[in-house]
Amino acid sequence: MAGAFTAVQLLLVPPAMGLGWDEIVYVSQVGDHAPAAFFSAPRARGVTVLVAPIASWSSSTALLRVYLAVLSGLALHLALRTWSGRFPPRVLATGGALFATLWVTLFYAPSAMPNYWVAVGGLACVGCFLRARADDRDRAALWGIAGSAALMALMRPTDAVYVTAPLLVLALATRRWRPLAVLVAGLAAGGAQWVVEAYLSHGGLAQRLSDASRIQGGLGWHFAVDDQLRGLIGRTLCRPCTGPLPHPVITVWWFALWVLAAAALVVAVRARRPAPTALPLACAATAAVPYLFLIGYAAPRFLLPAYALAALPVADALWQLVTAPRGRWRPVAASLVALGLAGHLAVQFVVLERTVQRTVDDRRAWARTAGELHRLGVRRPVCSPGTPPSRLAYYTGCSSAATGGNNANITVPAILDAPPHPGRRPRHVERFP
Repeated sequence: MAGAFTAVQLLLVPPAMGLGWDEIVYVSQVGDHAPAAFFSAPRARGVTVLVAPIASWSSSTALLRVYLAVLSGLALHLALRTWSGRFPPRVLATGGALFATLWVTLFYAPSAMPNYWVAVGGLACVGCFLRARADDRDRAALWGIAGSAALMALMRPTDAVYVTAPLLVLALATRRWRPLAVLVAGLAAGGAQWVVEAYLSHGGLAQRLSDASRIQGGLGWHFAVDDQLRGLIGRTLCRPCTGPLPHPVITVWWFALWVLAAAALVVAVRARRPAPTALPLACAATAAVPYLFLIGYAAPRFLLPAYALAALPVADALWQLVTAPRGRWRPVAASLVALGLAGHLAVQFVVLERTVQRTVDDRRAWARTAGELHRLGVRRPVCSPGTPPSRLAYYTGCSSAATGGNNANITVPAILDAPPHPGRRPRHVERFP
């Protein structure tokens, strides 16, 4: 299943698809194709570390995406392996497939973005925690908790806290001190760089958290469920999130996911094996809460951790629906589930195809514009200011700057007063529409 996941990524998401703005920020920190872009307060360095083995010496987007696709398939395989013994293999494979065939998973797994890695890190962390809860001397499980927690915190520290909150509460309530200590140590190790950087570059941890909240529109009560639904049509960022809701055919799977999750919990409680179902669902809920109720905009990738954690309980519920207690098939139920899954896959792949095509067209346009600027004589060193920062800056090999908005890092007078490059004529500023 994990191998097929990698193959489908390479088939349906063109490896040569250009980098988006968020990807540019992360990749430019280690590559030499263009100066490093401004790194705002909410961002963490995990993706930069992830892409460094390729981006530090090659500017090939295709090579980077193939590397990430292979790595994402391997990571999903390892995350599912931590659940061995908690669910049957068929449930693990089905749950992995349900998560892997979502358009948002296929689109972002080969992207230089953090959300997929928080998702597989959370899946592995909960699986290892359940193993350590059964035997706190299981060294492999303890190392798994530490490593997966560190991975999540390195990618997105705040998301790591939300995902692991139920684990921390359960470990405290049941006095499982060793798993608790290992989990806290993993979170601390992964988030240490972000905290240190807060004091070196952002005026302290409190100030960085405040800046991050401001950039995200001010954390507080915001009902963003409808915004997330609007994003399911393939809008990679819904800010501001306006317009009508998508056709119910596009969104029905989203509601079915939570209904099936609730059904899985009922089945698990009746079977007196609630932990493997209840714990990932609790972590899925806490992972989803900030993006459904605390920010005023939406992006489908924000909910990837919740989808990954809910996938196994949902797969278990589906198998319970199609099989009788003695393992016999229920023909009517199996046929209905098969038809539902076929329709679900069709919707996912249609949305993915449209999203990919639109993204490829946009980024080819940036590349063409950059090529024309090169033809006209634009060469490094050049600063390309804009609000938001110009995506063309990376494509032309120039430095980027923003004079306003969430990524503001310079003022117009500072740009005008910058000294000319040695050996070049004094610059003049032209304003383009």
